[in-house]
Formats: sequence, structure tokens, C-alpha cells
Amino acid sequence: MVLQRPAGSTNDTEVYDAVFADCENTTGVTIQTEEIPSDGYLAKILQQVSSKTMPDILMLDNGDLPQIAQSGALAALSDFGVSADGFAEGVVAASSYEGELYGIQPVANTIALFVNPELLAAAGVEVPTTWDELKTASAALTQGETYGMAFSAAATEEGTFQFLPFFWSNGADEADVASPEAAEALQLWVDLVDAGAASESVLTWTQADVNDQFIAGKAAMMVNGPWQFPSLDEAAVPYEVVAIPAPRAGEEIVSPLGGETWTVPNTGDEASMASAAEVVACLASDESQLALAEGRDLVPTKVSLTDQYVASNPKMAGFAVQVPGLRARTAKLGADYTVASQQIHTAIQTALTGGAEPLAAFEQAAQS
Repeated sequence: MVLQRPAGSTNDTEVYDAVFADCENTTGVTIQTEEIPSDGYLAKILQQVSSKTMPDILMLDNGDLPQIAQSGALAALSDFGVSADGFAEGVVAASSYEGELYGIQPVANTIALFVNPELLAAAGVEVPTTWDELKTASAALTQGETYGMAFSAAATEEGTFQFLPFFWSNGADEADVASPEAAEALQLWVDLVDAGAASESVLTWTQADVNDQFIAGKAAMMVNGPWQFPSLDEAAVPYEVVAIPAPRAGEEIVSPLGGETWTVPNTGDEASMASAAEVVACLASDESQLALAEGRDLVPTKVSLTDQYVASNPKMAGFAVQVPGLRARTAKLGADYTVASQQIHTAIQTALTGGAEPLAAFEQAAQS
């Protein structure tokens, strides 16, 4: 049984190998893992679809599932009795196409607000939970060479990804980016930069650059993801992780769903596909979810596991609390999401450089 996934870090591979071994014991299916370089992974899959040389089990970035499912290359998991009952709604939506479940995603990542508790305590600042509190806290924390807030506003998908929690939580819609809700969210970022509470360099920073600023003590707070834990821990930087502040007190936070989903390619061999579905179900079991989440600093996608997981991994609380509201970037637009993403990060660049007010910046981007 050939299982294909993109090549990961050493730790990532070790964690998955242990889970694969457990699923071999559970299902009686022998798994042969093939790791493909991450660069060009989707192109490789598309070539396999065209040449009908798909593996038995395929890992996909959840954002790529609609494109592959649309081609007819994936089997509906319901045909093999596999369901996503109890999983977060956004996770199920991300692994579905036209109402049919084609994948199971056992763990997820997203972004949250990292704070340096020592800097906050020294400034007498409470952890912000709303946009107004974020602006106030960022201003108070900006001292000397330290900015209160850091984020990536780069003219890439990274910039869009970091902005989406603010965009979506305020009711904006990627199908129509030029809205007052979108403009209000972008105004928050403009206000932070204009007030000097965030550096103008956010225009070019990647998420890794943002993390470097935080490690160097040049940012008291940052928007980032759990993939930064290893470098933060190695640098022995004090940090806590909390949910992205909401537009207003009590409002829901909607953040982008990151992570991979497991699928069963439509190879035409029904017996082999049934065995592959057993493995996929095992990879999404409670035991597998917890092992993968703990080993990779991710969050289980089955809602009933959240409290148990956070109790043993408190640093993940800021991510876990967002799981019920996580949304796939391609859930509404599918492959057309890339157009919306470009419109969003283009508008961000325009507004932050003073080229236009936020609403006008979105209107210009939508017309280009």
C-alpha cells in the first residue's frame, strides 16, 4: 500500500512514522511511504492524475483538495463507511467537494497572537482580546527599538493568510473583497503602522521575519503559528499564545484552517481502495490525532478531544480555542481563491503605503 506525502522535517517524519506503524498494526495493511519534495508537490500530483499513476493513499494540503476532487481522481470516503462525525465544521468543509467527503484531516494549524509576558508585565499591559485593546496595548508596548505589534503584510499569500482572521472575523467575504467590513479590518493594520506601534517593514516581512523580530525583543506581540515553537524554545524567549483579538468583545474569531487531509485516490482497484480507506480512518482516530497533535504542535480536529489536549499542552490553548471557527481558504471560491488572495494582499500594500484609503484600496484591487 503506497502512501504519498510531502517531505517534512526530521521530527515530522518520525512522528508520522510512529503513527503509520500503529495503523499498520491496527489495520493489518502494510504501508510503504513515499515522500515527495514539497516544492512541486501539487504539480507532481496533477501529473499523476493525468497519467493515472496515483498512489493508494494521498496526503493533500486541504486547500488543494477541491482541484483534485473536481478531476474525479479521488474516491468519496462515504463509499467505504468513513465519516467525519464529531469533527469541527470547517475541517469537514475543507475536506469536502460539492457536499461529498473526500478527505479526513486529523490535525490542524492556524495563527494566533504571541505575546511576551515579561514585556507586557513591565508595561502594565493586559493581554488584548479586542481590536481596541490591541491598539491600546500595542501603543503602550512600543518603547525604544521595540514595537508593540508585528505581523506579515507581504505581497504574498503569507500576507493574506495573516490578515484573514481580521478580515473574516469582521464579516468580510473573499467573494467580494471591496466591502466596508474588509476596509474596517484593514484600517486596524493601517492605524497600527501609522501610530508607529508596528513597523513599516511589515510590508516585506515573512512570518519567519516576524518571528525573528519577536525573538530579538523588537516586537512585544506578533501574529504567527505553532511552527515557530521550536525556534522560540531554542532561543529561550518567554512567550504565551492567545487567540487573535476579536473586532468587539464576545464576537467570534474566524481564522484560516491550515493543515493536510488524507484521501483515497480512485485507482479502480476496489479492494485496494477499501484497505486504503481503513488506513485513512485510522489516521483520523482519536489516538492518531492526539499523537500527531502532540508530536507536531498542532491541534486535533475532533472537537471532543480539545479539552483533553489543551490540559496536557497548555501552550496550544490559543490555537485550540479557534478550531470550531476555522475556515478553509478555498471553501467558498475553490481554485479561484488565489485571485481573491492577490486582491487582498494588493489592497493591504496599497493602504499601508498610503496609496489609498482601505475601502478604495480594496476597490482598486478588485478591479485590477
